[in-house]
Amino acid sequence: MARFSLDPDGAPQLSPAERQRLEHMTDAEITAAAHDDAENQPLTQDELGKVRSARLVRLARRHSGLSQAAFAKTYRINVARLRDLEQGRTEADSALLAYLTVIERDPDAVRRALGE
Repeated sequence: MARFSLDPDGAPQLSPAERQRLEHMTDAEITAAAHDDAENQPLTQDELGKVRSARLVRLARRHSGLSQAAFAKTYRINVARLRDLEQGRTEADSALLAYLTVIERDPDAVRRALGE
């Protein structure tokens, strides 16, 4: 088995042969192939939601430049909840997703609103 490390800032690239093979497959064929791969099953809706939440949390925190503890304290988020979200163990509800989006886009406005 080949091992490699994922670059969090760059998705793996398909080879020209892989790209051509996929371009000639229908969506149904791609889905069937994914379901036939026992070691790489498609994500469930629940898993996909957790991945989306984790990505948004990581983006907001990375943009802030703060550690988990500092981010949680600054924006009044429970640090254990933040950790669970970043590690994909839980999914954020719509209110927290909206709050994280605002933090990511305008962190200074949130700090002012919180009286920091």
